[in-house]
Formats: sequence, structure tokens, C-alpha cells
Amino acid sequence: MSTDSGREFDVIVYGATGFTGRLVAEHLAVTHPTGVRWAMAGRSLSKLEEVRAEMGVPADIALITANADDPASLRAMCRRATVVVSTVGPYQLYGSDLVAACAATGTAYVDLCGEPAWMREMIDAHEAEAKATGARIVFSCGFDSIPFDLGVMTLQDAARKRFGAPVPRVKARVRQMKGGFSGGTAASLKATLAAAARHPSLVKLLADPFALTPGHKGPGQPSGLLPEYDTTLNAWVAPFIMAPINTKNVHRTNFLLGQPWGDIVYDEMVVAGLGDIGKAAAEALAKLNPLASDKGPKPGEGPSKEEREAGHFDILFVGLTEGGERLEAVVTGDRDPGYGCTSKMLGESALCLVQDVQGAGGIWTPGALMGEKLRARLEANAGMTFTAG
Repeated sequence: MSTDSGREFDVIVYGATGFTGRLVAEHLAVTHPTGVRWAMAGRSLSKLEEVRAEMGVPADIALITANADDPASLRAMCRRATVVVSTVGPYQLYGSDLVAACAATGTAYVDLCGEPAWMREMIDAHEAEAKATGARIVFSCGFDSIPFDLGVMTLQDAARKRFGAPVPRVKARVRQMKGGFSGGTAASLKATLAAAARHPSLVKLLADPFALTPGHKGPGQPSGLLPEYDTTLNAWVAPFIMAPINTKNVHRTNFLLGQPWGDIVYDEMVVAGLGDIGKAAAEALAKLNPLASDKGPKPGEGPSKEEREAGHFDILFVGLTEGGERLEAVVTGDRDPGYGCTSKMLGESALCLVQDVQGAGGIWTPGALMGEKLRARLEANAGMTFTAG
């Protein structure tokens, strides 16, 4: 049952003609064929009409024209929606005016952002207004950073039940991942590196695990920049390219909730393997630069349906007490992380804000605002699992 906010639509998918935007629209159409008032938005009405027909989306799904270069069109779009879903990145290039419009109009917002310098800029610029208008702005509602954000939450919930307190040390270890990252993610990373080259002060922010917790600094954190032998797993582990954004979001969730986990030490790595082979694999992964070539999908492109459905991921979370006791949690997804799972996570995050969670205005993380409600939605509708024990 949709919550009646007085707005014309529950959800508007902005960027619906792009590859990921299409997948979000498809998820809404297939998984929630009734009970949700939603629309598709983009720059070109004719392109929207073409995509709607290609996808077999019902002809009564409304089409809205809005352009990142036209702030008035963005505000007009926002006033019609309870939640705007944005797949139009890199956000540091195309996203600022839409966040401003949502903050000004009290409209909820979700995106796929993995750009911490831009996110901090938006927090500084718009959090006060979002709190005043009731706009619930939630960044990073895809593979970065929902599995990690909610994975740590799942582990800490279990730690409270078993130990009576949260664990101070958490390790996230990507055990399996088939499918890779999206073209949009690669474009965002390249835009972030280009911005850092122009503005060297951004390098310090990008390296700071607490860049998204203004006024709060926690304990020293592992750098995650070099391969190492992880005695907790008895395996070699290698740097994980999404760790710089995920770790910041995990610390922000803890910060926004009032530090219920205490001052945790948290890192993310990829499991490379055992013995000498594992060491060699970890060293090779550490040297790999996925941005070095032009291979792979460009923004707006992506893998086939068969390739998306063949993808998956498996992430292990290990919690350690001061006394050396250990607890594990696991998060899995049944599609490739960059497209199939991400589009489902984004769609369900939007619907969670419509149907399940009210909450105060502000700039949130998925875990801090939606938490258990989102976790339940993802298990029911997005092919994900969250287990601990």
C-alpha cells in the first residue's frame, strides 16, 4: 500500500533511458505491477516513449521530461514525487542541482553514488535545508554501499544478542563476485580522480575514513592498500576498489545512529586464496587498475540479461571481541553486483521510503534511515540474503 503524500507519484525514475535506469524501471514494472504510482523521467520525451515501448512497460506509465542543465525542470519534477530515483551520474558532474531541488521541495531522493567528495559537498551544502523541509536524501543505494552497510548492521545485531555488546573490530571480506562494476561506476571513479588532480585538497578527504562524519574522528583504520595475509581467515587478501566509499558510509551510519557500535575498526578486502597461489593472486589484484583500459561497459551500456543473471556476490563479515571471540555474518546477491543487484537495491530503497519508513529529513545512509525495513525488502524482493551466527 502506497503512502499518500499528496504527491502525484510515489516514485519517479530519473535517467530511465539509461542502462541502469531501464533496469530500475523494469524491476518496478515486474516486481510491483500494482500498488505503486511511478513514472519515467529523462531529457527526451521521444526517447522515453521509445524505451517504454521496448521494455513492454504499460503505456499508462507517465513520462516526464527533466534535464540536469535545467534546474527549473528538476524542481517541477521533484514537486510531483514522493521519491526521486537518480541514475544520472557521475553525480559530481550532473547531480548537484537535483539534490538541491529535492532539499528545497522536501522530496525524498535515492541514488547509486560512490563519490565521497561530492557527497561531503552535498552534506555541507544541503543537510540543514533537508532537515528543515523533511527531504530524506539517501546516497549509495546500490552495491556501494548497501551490502556492506547492512552487513555490518546484521553482524552487530547478532553480536548484541550473543555477547551483549557490539564488536569493536569488523572485517568485510569479498569471497565471491561475478559480474564486475558498471560503466557508471567507472565513470564516477575517473571523474573523482580527475577532480582530485585539479584540487589536491580532495586527496586528504578521499583518504579519510571519517570524511562523511563531520565533527567526528574515530580510531585509526587499516589502509587496505596492500595485500596481506589475514590470520582471521588463514588466507591472502587484496585491496577492494569499493572500500574507500563503503568504509565511509559504514562509519557515517554509526555516526548518524549515535555511535551504537562504539568506535569500530573496519576494513574491506577481497579474498585472493590460500598459500603461495593466494599470495600471488593478492599481489596481482593489488596491481590491477580496472580504470587503466577502455574495455568494459561505458555509461549507458551493460551486460546482457543472461550475463546479469549469471552473476552473484558473497561477502563475509567477521566480528572480533576484545577477548578474541568471533562472530560471522554473510550477505549474498543472486545477480551481478554492478547492474542486476544494484538496480533491484535502488528500486527497493525507493519503495522503502514510500511504504515502510518515514523518518526525519536530512542526508542519510541506507542503514541509518532504513535499516531492518530495507533488509527485509531486499530479502523478499531482490534476491539477497543476510545471515549471522
